[in-house]
Amino acid sequence: MATEKTLADAFHETLKDVYYAEKQSVKALKKSAGAAKAPELKKAFEDHRAESEEQVERLTQIFEIIGKPARGKTCEAMQGITSEMEEDLEDFGESPAADEVLIGCAQAVEHYEIARYGLLRNWARKLGYDEAVPLLEQTLAEEKKADELLTQVADGLSAPEADAPPVARKAPARAR
Repeated sequence: MATEKTLADAFHETLKDVYYAEKQSVKALKKSAGAAKAPELKKAFEDHRAESEEQVERLTQIFEIIGKPARGKTCEAMQGITSEMEEDLEDFGESPAADEVLIGCAQAVEHYEIARYGLLRNWARKLGYDEAVPLLEQTLAEEKKADELLTQVADGLSAPEADAPPVARKAPARAR
């Protein structure tokens, strides 16, 4: 008979998932910085990439705190998000909407990470992993800040269709 899973097991499995996801995020941020057209967006991606590398180090520290080796496991959510980013770069990479699309993809990553780091922080508190809590809180704050910065950059970009001619729209048929 299989042993019953515990919250500590869930914490460890989620930590492995986030470790993998964060490493993928570093790669995606490098690619995004290379594809970004707006200098402020390129800088935001480059800065967050450096920050994400530090976050990977913090995760390694958390593995040490719980006495487990720092190993990732495939994160299906991150694979889906990065796959979608690849498709969007193919479809929009040279279009006027490219930076807007990149921001959307990056925010999907940030929102996933915010959810996971918040969960891990709460579980670390419950499990008494007191040394892990401030590490997770620091990363959570950085992810929220990155998301806010992406929103600010998006708000500062000109509308991609501003230079395009208006699209003629057919008026909806009226009910008789």
